[in-house]
Amino acid sequence: QVQLVESGGGLVQAGGSLRLSCVVSGRTFNIDGIGWHRQAPGKQREFVASISSGGSTSYTDSVKGRFTISRDNAKNTVHLQMNSLKPEDTAVYYCSAWTIATTHWGQGTQVTVFS
Repeated sequence: QVQLVESGGGLVQAGGSLRLSCVVSGRTFNIDGIGWHRQAPGKQREFVASISSGGSTSYTDSVKGRFTISRDNAKNTVHLQMNSLKPEDTAVYYCSAWTIATTHWGQGTQVTVFS
């Protein structure tokens, strides 16, 4: 099994920054990639960013240039640096890790951006 624990969410004014962290533990040897999704009230969960085991990154268009995903292999941690936050970024942010067989999810961390 793979366990994912997110942290770093909070309340921030528009234009501000937050850094989310996801600590990955358990059977991590066959993880193909780790990513972040978010779900706003009344909306479907959507992809935000991901980083593959080879280090390739991907972002949804709405966060390109503002968010950066990175990983610290020594600490088994993936970060999502979020800058220039907007009210529309308000959501619960979920860390995910996928293998060829399945996707694991964390419990989520709330990000609220006020104007």
